[in-house]
Amino acid sequence: MAKQDGSSKESDILRRENEELRARLANLSEFLGMVSHELRTPLTTIKGSTATVLSDPSVFDAAETRQFFRIIDEQSDVLRDLINSLLDLTRIEAGALSVNPEPTDVVFLVAEARNAFLRGGSRNDIQVELESGPQIEADRPRILQVLNNLLSNASKYSPDSSTISVTSTHRDGQVEIAVTDEGRGISAEKMPQLFTPYSRVDGADGERGVAGAGLGLAICKGIVEAHGGRIWVESERDGSGSRFTFTIPVSEQAQTDAADSGFEVSRTRPEDSATILAIDDDPQILRYVRNTLTDAGYTWMGTGNPDELIQFLEVRQPDLVLLDLILPGVSGFDVMKRIRQVSTVPVIFLSAHDSEEHVVQALRMGADDYIVKPFSPNELVARIEASLRKRAVFDHTEVHRPYRLGELTIDYMERGVTVSDSPVHLTATEYKLLFELSVNAGRVLTHDQLLHRVWGPEYSGSAQLVRSMVKKVRRKLGEDGSEPKYIMTQPRVGYMMAKP
Repeated sequence: MAKQDGSSKESDILRRENEELRARLANLSEFLGMVSHELRTPLTTIKGSTATVLSDPSVFDAAETRQFFRIIDEQSDVLRDLINSLLDLTRIEAGALSVNPEPTDVVFLVAEARNAFLRGGSRNDIQVELESGPQIEADRPRILQVLNNLLSNASKYSPDSSTISVTSTHRDGQVEIAVTDEGRGISAEKMPQLFTPYSRVDGADGERGVAGAGLGLAICKGIVEAHGGRIWVESERDGSGSRFTFTIPVSEQAQTDAADSGFEVSRTRPEDSATILAIDDDPQILRYVRNTLTDAGYTWMGTGNPDELIQFLEVRQPDLVLLDLILPGVSGFDVMKRIRQVSTVPVIFLSAHDSEEHVVQALRMGADDYIVKPFSPNELVARIEASLRKRAVFDHTEVHRPYRLGELTIDYMERGVTVSDSPVHLTATEYKLLFELSVNAGRVLTHDQLLHRVWGPEYSGSAQLVRSMVKKVRRKLGEDGSEPKYIMTQPRVGYMMAKP
């Protein structure tokens, strides 16, 4: 009887294993069908584009040909991403997915994922609310992969223009990062399948077809677990959305380093405090920069709206600008051009892009420095101090004595200008123009020399910009351009001021 009971149990086990194997093979077969479809679609598009161009190249103009190559390039990216996902899943199932964790700031990880998501053309709004806490021990590219997958899924299964929120909390040596959408939610019977390889849940009621092979969440689970964390979902089928949460361990090394060093950013004396303007559309980054600058003793101003730039420069006249490279609707390089049209204030770019091309372009446009995110508070403060020191040396080299000509006085040490003892209020660029002409008194400065020294080398050839600025300065000094007392015109060459 015991043998019969044992045989019955063994049969039950074998039957269950066979059922699980058949179910897994069925899922695998369905998965291979989905993957074949996902591979076939971009391949068909690539083949169609190349065949069209090769059929008769003379028919298409340059713009049409570029459009076909653009399509080929985009579809090649789709193929690459799918192949990478398949390789990742293979490594995860074999237990061979490698991660290289290092101390990483959650603020910058989320900011980078958010910016990449918005650059992809999503219509969803992203709200970020991160709890202040320690760094995490993370493989940065891999956790970015998780965040990108979760944001992409949230967008796919949510109405256009709905809000996706990203939050974080610090609890028991872990940081929990959650991505919440406003979609229809997921039924309880489908939730266990979400993180299973070779399966895909299409929507709350299965009625919505969404492109993709259904690999994303299985890969997210593998990456998070390789970090020693876990991932789960909370959802209801009542239209209240879904919340995907994953945990990543806190960096013990970062905490130890902070405790050992007694972290404190360098502080300036209050009387030497400079005013720093930060331009970044990510509120978390602005908060991070604000805390760093105020701890260092600087006066801080911040905005996420590039349209407010000119008002800040002309009214508040900051001593240095921190400029994000990617802003809503405009490139940081375009904003840099606006700055140089009205001011010579030092500019430091803050960017997640570390390509040589971006760095060279920024420096050629007249930027003082280029800092790659993520950066530490001490690094930011040190680079600001270096830029301010260089500018101070440049502004005050061999010009300690005031310039006096008639009723005009320029006090270089105080950066003050008076006419008949009445103060003249100049913008930073207007003052810089007057500075260059007065310290070179007695010789003519050409339009290009002034453009190079006041606005930067990229403005070479824009003589009208100089003429317009000279006209503004003359008006503020109370002189007539037809009978100038201070700034003399050298026709078709440039301008000069008399020796005091």
